[in-house]
Amino acid sequence: MDTILDTKLEKMRAVFAPMRSLIVAFSGGVDSTFVLKVAHDTIGDSVLALTTTSPTMPDEDRESALAMARLIGARHLIVESNELEIPGYAANPLNRCYLCKHNLFTVCEAKGAELGIDEIVDGLNLDDLHDYRPGMQAASEKRVRHPLVEAEMTKADVRELSRAMALPTWDRPASPCLSSRFPYGTEITSEGLMKVAAGEKLLHSMGFAIARVRYHGDVARLELEQSEIARIFEPATRETVEREFKKIGFRFVAIDLKGFRSGSLNEGVIANAVKPANPVRPPRIQV
Repeated sequence: MDTILDTKLEKMRAVFAPMRSLIVAFSGGVDSTFVLKVAHDTIGDSVLALTTTSPTMPDEDRESALAMARLIGARHLIVESNELEIPGYAANPLNRCYLCKHNLFTVCEAKGAELGIDEIVDGLNLDDLHDYRPGMQAASEKRVRHPLVEAEMTKADVRELSRAMALPTWDRPASPCLSSRFPYGTEITSEGLMKVAAGEKLLHSMGFAIARVRYHGDVARLELEQSEIARIFEPATRETVEREFKKIGFRFVAIDLKGFRSGSLNEGVIANAVKPANPVRPPRIQV
C-alpha cells in the first residue's frame, strides 16, 4: 500500500482509538462503509452503525447498508424517518440538505443519549468540502466529527483503501438521496420520488450502471455516462425507455448531452454557498 495512504489510515485510526463509544451515521455507501470498517477494526463493538430510512432512500441503498454492516460485523440500528415530514423539506429549499442532516444527526444524538454513546461521526471526505454541502452546518451544530477530513482523505483515497480491505463498495457509484433529483424549488412528493426510483431502477436493469433521472414535472431528464449516451439512441433501447417511462408517469424523456455529473443540480449554487469556517469539530467534552 502507498506510504502516504498508510499514514492517512493510521491518522484515522488515531481519531477513533481514544473514543469510548461512537455512532457512525451510516448510509452503506463508499465513505460511510469505510469509516465503519476502520472504526470497528479500531474499537470493536463500541461502534454502532445507525441508518435512517425513508421514501427518499433508494431501495438498493438500504440493502447495501444492511449487507455492509453485516459483512463488517458491526452493530446496526435502522430508524424509520420520513424526511417529507420535516417542516419545510418538501418545498425543496436551497438548504434542503441541512434539514435532512439536522434530522439525521438529531436522531443520532437522541440514540446516543439513550444508549450512553459519546461520539457521532459521518463519512464526509476532503473532496466534499469543495461542493455545496449545507449539511455541514448541521454537523457543526451537533458536533459531529468527520474522520476522513481529519485524516485528510479524498474520495480516491477512500476507494483505494476500501479496495485493499476487500470492501465491495470500493467502486460503487455515488448514490445520494432521491430528493437530489429535484431542482431546488420543485416540490418533493411521494409520487415524484416513486417515479424517479422506478425510472432509475429501469435504467439499471437495462445495463446503465450510472444513471440519474432528474425530475422536471412531466419531463424526465436522464444523465448517463458519456460512453453510454449513444446506446440509449439505439432504436430498441430508445423505444423501451420511452414506453416504460410513460408507464411510470412521465410524458417526455430528455437526454442530457453533457452526461452524468454528480451534484449537477448544484451547478450555479456552489459559488454562492456559505461554508462553515471549520468543518472539523473538536472532540466532545466528557461529563
